[in-house]
This record gives sequence, C-alpha cells and structure tokens, in this order.
Amino acid sequence: MKALAQEYALSDLCAALDVSRSGYYAWAGRQPGLRAQSNAQLTQAIGVLFARSRASYGSPRITAALRQAGQHCNHKRVERLMREQGLRGRVRRRYRVRTTDSGHDQPIAPNRLAEQPACTAPNQVWLTDITYVPTGEGWLYLAGVLDLYSRRIVGWAMGENLATTLPLNALTMALQQRRPSKGLLHHSDRGVQYASADYRATLAASGATASMSRKANCYDNATMESFWSTLKHELIYRQNYPTRAQARQSIFEWIEVFYNRTRLHSSLGFKSPVDFENQLN
Repeated sequence: MKALAQEYALSDLCAALDVSRSGYYAWAGRQPGLRAQSNAQLTQAIGVLFARSRASYGSPRITAALRQAGQHCNHKRVERLMREQGLRGRVRRRYRVRTTDSGHDQPIAPNRLAEQPACTAPNQVWLTDITYVPTGEGWLYLAGVLDLYSRRIVGWAMGENLATTLPLNALTMALQQRRPSKGLLHHSDRGVQYASADYRATLAASGATASMSRKANCYDNATMESFWSTLKHELIYRQNYPTRAQARQSIFEWIEVFYNRTRLHSSLGFKSPVDFENQLN
C-alpha cells in the first residue's frame, strides 16, 4: 500500500480497501516483530561471514561459523535467508588439463596408501599432485603437498613447465618447514616427475616411503583432488589473471592466509587446518 500511495490518493486507497485512515497510520507506524528483527540481525551476520569467506561458503559452513561465534541457529533458516539475499557458495564447473605423464620407464611404487591406517597426527601421510592455472601469458603449473591428517598445504611451488624441479621444490619446502620423522608415507600419482631419480633420492634421504596411485585411477588420491577442486572453484574460476605473476600472488595469499588459517573444513569439524593441528598442543 505504501508503494500505491505514491500513485493514488490515500483516501481513495483506504476506501477501496475498506480501512480507516487512522487504521492505516497505525499499521504503517508499527515496529517489526521480534522474529523479523531477529531475521534482519541474522541476515546481517550472514552477509559479514559470507564476505569473509570470499563468497565461497554455502549454508552449512555459514551455519558452523555462526555457531562458533555463539549464535545458535537452524541450518534451514540460514539456507532460506541466504537464498533470499542471493548468496551462493562455490559453483561446480569445467575442464581438466592432463598433467600426468605415466608413460615412462622409471620405477613405480606400489599403492601403500590403501593399507595405511587412519592418521592420528600430522606428518604421517603426505599427498602430492600437480595442477594448472590459466593466465594471459599461458599456463602456470602448481605443485602442492598436503598433510592428510589436517588437510594443510605444507609445501607448494609454481612454475611455467612440468619439469621435476616443480614438485621437487614443493617437497623441499614441506621437508624444511615440517621436518617429519622417518616413516612418513608420501603418496603421488605415477607421473614421471615423482618417479624421477632426483625425486626418489630426496624421499630416501628424508626417510620417507613412496606410494603411488594405480594407473589412471584418480580416486587413489581423492583428498588431493578435492583440494584442487576447492582451489579452482573458490578462487581460480572466479579470476582472470593477465599475467603469471598476478596468479602467483593470488594463489600464495589464498593458500597461506585463507585456506590454511581461516577456511572451515567440514571433515575437520569445521576448523581450519592450522586450528585443527593446534588443538593437539
């Protein structure tokens, strides 16, 4: 009726709707109910958390973040309010570039990960893989090392080609930062980089045991594949990088500032990887 009042005389509208002018003014001046006020406050809090998540959280993570902040609410209510505001988490999409060359004559390690018991602490099992990032200057390749216990990225490296130095630099970073004890299980695909003499020598010197996925079976390294999916859907597919340097800076910031230290992980009880590791201390 407030909108119609801009086009029609208030007296005509009241007569058409069979209400008194005093009744209309009483209705117009009425304060929102407690439920409406609560929804408005909750919607504002949702908007803040969604922005902090870099527009990546869906309703389950938003609900978890609200509860961690001391605001208990129903997941369905959060889902409804997000839908009303047009807030959506990451959206699945598109293609895959082949980064694994398993057609080589280097030694292949068996899949020891399949027999490994569940991790009980960091630095028991590391997963590693290589992916790609499109830029205006061509592909930027990214190698990562992930701790299976906490899902933390403990080593990474970026480069313009798929030479062995790329994943070897990521492994070196992880070894220097974490200094794992002997017995670490290192799992990768059958790519020539991971089977190379230099890579195998570095693993042996650190006391790590190599494990490799079965041929053409990405499910053997599903947790690492899941991380790549998160990176691409929450960052890469939302960006347009004119240069490799811009992509490098963006990915570094996302991994070290957001993913490792802030992003809530459902398999970790909605804690970040760093917080999940810190709870052991």
